[in-house]
Amino acid sequence: MNKAVNDRVWSGTWVADRLGVELVGDSRLTDLLGLALRRNPKRAHLLVSNVLGKHVPQSPSVVYGQGFALGRRVRDLLGDEEAARAVVLGYAETATGLGHCVADGIALAPYLHSTRRPVPGVTPAGGFEESHSHATSHLLLPEDPALLAGDGPLVLVDDEFSTGNTVLNTIRDLHERYPRSRYVVVALVDMRSEEDAGRLDAFAREIDARVDLVAAASGTVKLPEGVLEKGQDLVARFEGTHPGARGCIESAATAAWARPAPTCPHPALNRMHLMWPRDLPDGGRHGFTPAHRIRLESALPAMAARLAEALPQDAHRVHILGFEELMYAPLRLARELEQVAEGVEVTYSTTTRSPVLAVDDPGYAIRTRLTFPAHDNPADGPGDRYAYNVAGADFDAVIVVVDSTADTPDLHAPDGLLARLAEHTPHVTLAVVPSYTPERPSMLAEPLRGPTFSSYAPEDVGWLLQDLSDVTLEAPTEEREEAIQSGGAHYAESLPVEYQPSDQYQELFRTALRESSARLAQAVGAVTEIVLQERSPRPVLVSLARAGTPVGVLMRRWAQFRHGLELPHYAVSIVRGRGIDANALRWLSGHHDPADVVFVDGWTGKGAITRELAEAIKQFEAEGGAVGFDPEIAVLADPGSCVKTYGTREDFLIPSACLNSTVSGLISRTVLRADLVGPDDFHGAKFYRELAGGDVSVEFLDAVAARFPEVAEAVGAQVKELLSSDREPTWEGWAAVERISEEYGIHDVNLVKPGVGETTRVLLRRVPWKILARAGAGADLDHVRLLAEQRGVPVEEVAELPYTCVGLIHPKYTRGATGADGRAVTL
Repeated sequence: MNKAVNDRVWSGTWVADRLGVELVGDSRLTDLLGLALRRNPKRAHLLVSNVLGKHVPQSPSVVYGQGFALGRRVRDLLGDEEAARAVVLGYAETATGLGHCVADGIALAPYLHSTRRPVPGVTPAGGFEESHSHATSHLLLPEDPALLAGDGPLVLVDDEFSTGNTVLNTIRDLHERYPRSRYVVVALVDMRSEEDAGRLDAFAREIDARVDLVAAASGTVKLPEGVLEKGQDLVARFEGTHPGARGCIESAATAAWARPAPTCPHPALNRMHLMWPRDLPDGGRHGFTPAHRIRLESALPAMAARLAEALPQDAHRVHILGFEELMYAPLRLARELEQVAEGVEVTYSTTTRSPVLAVDDPGYAIRTRLTFPAHDNPADGPGDRYAYNVAGADFDAVIVVVDSTADTPDLHAPDGLLARLAEHTPHVTLAVVPSYTPERPSMLAEPLRGPTFSSYAPEDVGWLLQDLSDVTLEAPTEEREEAIQSGGAHYAESLPVEYQPSDQYQELFRTALRESSARLAQAVGAVTEIVLQERSPRPVLVSLARAGTPVGVLMRRWAQFRHGLELPHYAVSIVRGRGIDANALRWLSGHHDPADVVFVDGWTGKGAITRELAEAIKQFEAEGGAVGFDPEIAVLADPGSCVKTYGTREDFLIPSACLNSTVSGLISRTVLRADLVGPDDFHGAKFYRELAGGDVSVEFLDAVAARFPEVAEAVGAQVKELLSSDREPTWEGWAAVERISEEYGIHDVNLVKPGVGETTRVLLRRVPWKILARAGAGADLDHVRLLAEQRGVPVEEVAELPYTCVGLIHPKYTRGATGADGRAVTL
């Protein structure tokens, strides 16, 4: 093939000249589409997409970008709230990857694609017919039977709309089972006639639902009278001589099977191990959630690096070849390889079961064809499969990506795909993605995400919690703590009333944020770099809700800013006296390597939570839980010298400590109560949607992240200093708290809350007795002094205080809320 010539000639010219077929519509149509002919009794011509990555090798960034951009348009159309309630459905086989890219663009919705592969043990949730296809039956096999049962928008994605029949069949089948009020139809090109477009509108009125259409380009195909018969005759003329033989390249004068394939010995095969994440679906056949996407994003760089290592050193043109419905995984691998393999041109396409005539002419879309036997034991029996425009493309290497179901003897046979490819490229590498097999539905739910739970963006954090927003749990502070004391209840069984800051206090917060954001940004950068260098190059950040959550989001943003990393981030509950949520640990160990998990908190006081976490992990392992979790917490500030992974040991104001839910995504502190949290449930929390007017969660994150560029150099110097210093914990904070407890006649370290953050919590959520402030402490304590004045709490300056301040809790009300086990204590 002469690529330079092909670039100057529309790849539909050959068919248009011979059959009189015309594309009429948007000026982009001829850039997006070419034409070919196929053996099909229903429609002879084939619209061949140049940007889908099915028949025509294309840059993976172009392929991914087309679908992603359509997804963004859908999200803009629906709005975040409706997009978060949506489900995206793609069509097998051609649009499985496109639909997945659209789902990525929407970002908030799960994805499912139809399939022609029955899976034992999975009951279909629906099915439909594709009228013009050579293989019509589509199955819907979601792992979660409730995936299609919601009433949110259904987004249907196909590569083209020719008549709209497939969409009508799908909506008709699903609407009878799961009626909803809105559908969005998405395609690269909308080629329906006015009559067909009218049928879809009429159908929408019939079912009383709104149907929107989003397409990259639109137009129509003008077909002259008798085109089907003429097309069939033309196909028969080219392939009729030897209808059963297989060959490699078909020219305008010679059918692919008209000359025998070159003979060659069984090629040597380079098989490489991707190390695909355990239990991560290979695509959307059984459903693919936003949480799955985050896991994949995290794993892609390492897998692409392995692909790059498998390439021959002299490879300059590399092709990634996916397999039928397995389009998305190889596309993402190809796109990632394209980013990291310098000096290498990477293209992508997939094999298909669709028979198309190949003609080696620059005005024809399918220049060459490789034919080989099906290799995934298809339900409809053996048959031929095809790879188009790969032979004759002069690729230095081809990486074949299949799922494990398709890694069969037929794939490796002398006439199989690998052997066919070896006839046309010097290097063939096989990468196998494990076929995902649905298991019994987990008792544990998927993480909650914004905007349906919290005001954070869905990619910022996944909450391993259950939503208790509809349960009344709040009580006035004194009343709550007296009730706990008298009844011996645990402090985590109820919630304090959320403090509503005054305008004066809000202004103090914003002043503190302006003055400390650079210092805070530097601490974020330092602790993140320490984690990346000492804990894991691809850490899974797990914040201790809720004070740790803004810090985890900022660490995730730093890794993205400085290293281009998309780190997974979750928030979990830990309760004094009850430990960390064991079900959250089980979920994490089922989705990630425990060794990569890094627990994150905002600051240390005396180190009680540090000890609590270590004991909880030890107990979790002793009871048969997964091993490998490191209980060492990473914090911004470690004034108590309780951990070795920190950004600073200064006791300075972290503005997120000034507020409660309104700086933490509008999420309450966590709740653990037997009548609300069962043995297979996550701990609970509330989403205070009604406080959205005072929410500064994103404002806080943006203010700190905006300072990242200016502190980058300082972070580098600080990290070098930290890495070379002795960071072993000395527990000086615990010793200081013990001294203060005895000196003030309290005799209980649980009533002494050291540090700016913990002192603020005392004033916001407890019944404070007095505040100890280091003599000369300045603006870091402005908000503390204001809160103390509002609550009538004395502030006592102390000359030799090891912390900036210490909050002392009033014993009269807090014995039941602050004991070591969370229950009543004796003073």
